[in-house]
Amino acid sequence: MNTQITASPKLFIGIDIHKRSWKVHCATDLSSGKTFSMLPDAELLYEYVAKHYTGYEVSTAYEAGCCGYRALRCFVGYGWRSLVVNPADIFRRGKERHTKTDRIDAQLIARELKDGRLSGICVPDECREQLRSLFRRRNDLVKDMRQIKSYIKMQLLYYGIRIPQEFDNDHW
Repeated sequence: MNTQITASPKLFIGIDIHKRSWKVHCATDLSSGKTFSMLPDAELLYEYVAKHYTGYEVSTAYEAGCCGYRALRCFVGYGWRSLVVNPADIFRRGKERHTKTDRIDAQLIARELKDGRLSGICVPDECREQLRSLFRRRNDLVKDMRQIKSYIKMQLLYYGIRIPQEFDNDHW
């Protein structure tokens, strides 16, 4: 009897992303895998996967956070299926709820990805993301300017300096 492989092997990568390092857990459809730390660089992860998991269908997931969507865009560019997930959507069993480490987070993400229980958040395209950031910075600056004007008026009031009527408004 001649046996043939009919399905390609699958690799599930859970990543706990931080500014200075990534904690990565690689699990296959047949094994629970291993966890390791690496520099925060998608290209290095690609090289690792190309070296150790040639021919695998790769799926990655990481929690949404301060590091944005650059890693996701790199992973998708490599042809990998990739998700950014809401941290609250990752199921944690009993003890896992109380113990939180980067290693455990990476393992949980890989496990949930492997079991098909993760759904990703809506990731904006780069242009929309940049516009959103621009509008947020503008709103922050307007708020700061309003606060500074209020401080100046309070200081003048404290010293008994009267503000001329034409300048005692929001548009000065």
